[in-house]
Amino acid sequence: MFGYDIGISGGVTGMDEFLMKFFPKVHERKLHAHENNYCKYDDEMLQLFTSSLYIAALVASFFASKACSLLGRRPTILMASLFFIAGSIFCGAANAKWMLIFGRVLFGIGVGFGNEDLEIYIIGNTYVDTGIVDKFCRLFPCFSEIAPIHHRGAVNILFQLLVTVGILVANLINYGTAMMKHGWRVSLGLAAVPGLILFIGSLVITETPPSLVEMGKEMEARAALQKIRGVDNVDAEFQQIVTGCEQAKQVKRPFKKLFKKSGFPALFISTIIQVFQQFTGINAIMFYAPVLFQTLGFKSDASLLSAVITGLVNVGATFVSIYAVDKVGRRKLLLQASVQMFISQVAIGAILVTHLKATGTLDKVLAAIVVVLVCTFVMSFAWSWGQWDGSFLAFLSMLCHMRAYIFFFFSAWILIMGLFVVFLLPETKGVPIELVEERVWKQHPVWKKFFKDEGKETAD
Repeated sequence: MFGYDIGISGGVTGMDEFLMKFFPKVHERKLHAHENNYCKYDDEMLQLFTSSLYIAALVASFFASKACSLLGRRPTILMASLFFIAGSIFCGAANAKWMLIFGRVLFGIGVGFGNEDLEIYIIGNTYVDTGIVDKFCRLFPCFSEIAPIHHRGAVNILFQLLVTVGILVANLINYGTAMMKHGWRVSLGLAAVPGLILFIGSLVITETPPSLVEMGKEMEARAALQKIRGVDNVDAEFQQIVTGCEQAKQVKRPFKKLFKKSGFPALFISTIIQVFQQFTGINAIMFYAPVLFQTLGFKSDASLLSAVITGLVNVGATFVSIYAVDKVGRRKLLLQASVQMFISQVAIGAILVTHLKATGTLDKVLAAIVVVLVCTFVMSFAWSWGQWDGSFLAFLSMLCHMRAYIFFFFSAWILIMGLFVVFLLPETKGVPIELVEERVWKQHPVWKKFFKDEGKETAD
């Protein structure tokens, strides 16, 4: 659902019929050669169309967390699918801007509920009572928090893989509908398909044992756990779940504990990595790829085809990440990618500064080189920093004001990210979650200072 939306929105905003109906001023600027190349799509309402989903998703995630606890994981997933389906109906049938924006807000609520709840569900030892999925889960324990240590990174990246698949599917659909009458309606309306798949799935899956215990349904929780494990004797593990839930209920003022000194390293790194992801420029490139390529001088269909190419690269490189992350380690992938991303962004910026003026286009050779550079940038992100993607909300305005120098802006952030990995990011490859504090944080030259009051440090 989320990947499809990232890919579909950027393509739709480049379709002439869509722009003529909802954003005629943008369409007029796009047609006139004397207008500034970099400012063709600088329109506040157009950016509201794209960004409203992410604002709604952010707000909805707070309510989704509460719904998850009170109603359970499964009903919350069901709600996410219904919001997304409703959003696709409003957007696909839109005849006015308010319908378009309202549909995007519904999309956002669906994404917020889905991303909040589904990852909790995946971690919560889930089970789907169908033969095909059962075999898949036995091969890839993606529905269990007890995934083997040497596969833990690969399992986590499966979420990102399906986001990239969603982006690719959306790019292909945009390419196919670009020349159709009302093609933008088809592209936006087809968002109902992943929503419908999630809806059907929410009727098939069982509730997670931890969630059932939290709601006082211990008999059902035990039965669900027996299904997951395929055995009747689950006493020891079930007792661990019950104990864990009881301990969780005893926690008072959890945010205070989260911000205690020893919790700062993990809290800081998990937060700053998410921030850094936004400043790599990946969201701007993937979300606005068709618009970006039209800025470079590609025609509408050519720009959509270029977006398909970057989507294919994105999916392929994510498979590299699944294979390599638990063998090579996180730090090496992040450092290698930082170098590759930095070179790609600087090279793109240099070409545009010297060859793409306010009017005119790039020649075919240079345009092809830029596409290749975009692909090298996307592939390096996919096998390293790629995870949950948002949207760089103000990209179109930044592109207008900063022009080609926006790529140098992203390059500077990538340099900072690389230095962050070198000095502050520890390697966790092969370390069990329960031993991360002892083997990672307490051994790191910077972060170990935060554990001095936590007792004697444990040697590796």
